[in-house]
Amino acid sequence: MKPSGEAVKHRDAFVYYTPFQVFGETWTLFATEQGLCRIHFPHEGLESAAAWLRRHLPHAVLTEDREVFLRSGAWEVLEAYFAGKAARFEDIALDLRGTPFQQEVWRELGRIPAGTTRSYREIAEAVGRPQAVRAVGAANGANPLPVIFPCHRVIGADGTLTGYRGGLRIKQALLALEGVSGLATAGHARFDF
Repeated sequence: MKPSGEAVKHRDAFVYYTPFQVFGETWTLFATEQGLCRIHFPHEGLESAAAWLRRHLPHAVLTEDREVFLRSGAWEVLEAYFAGKAARFEDIALDLRGTPFQQEVWRELGRIPAGTTRSYREIAEAVGRPQAVRAVGAANGANPLPVIFPCHRVIGADGTLTGYRGGLRIKQALLALEGVSGLATAGHARFDF
């Protein structure tokens, strides 16, 4: 199907979205024709999603369509993960939006095995920038595809749970789903939800 009007002039004519139930809350999945581009946490309001879309896909037309996620296999892989089953995230087509450094960090996050954690310093060293610990933290915070690029597996150097855009409660739940528990929380109060 060919889009009509102004949208046809742009590579990302449509952004598809659908609600997705996780831990009894509604997350939102977003995708372009190229692949999954964002997973939105339940507490992030519509304005947050709109701001991200304006910045990364300013000419896109937003369209609700669950079938896009079913056909792509993203729905099935995410359902398997949240059911505690093996999930092959590499089978999901992605449309990454970020700087080259951010994308390098996100790809490194994807190499952290389920059920394990790494520190921000370890990620900085793995991408060849051992002094860029804070930049790695910022890249984690900008990660548009949490779970796919598991930033919840990144912890403080002292072994505590630090910030997480989804909130520390969700970070703990994701780690518990993978068999990791008993980590103390630390960091900013703004993540304590």
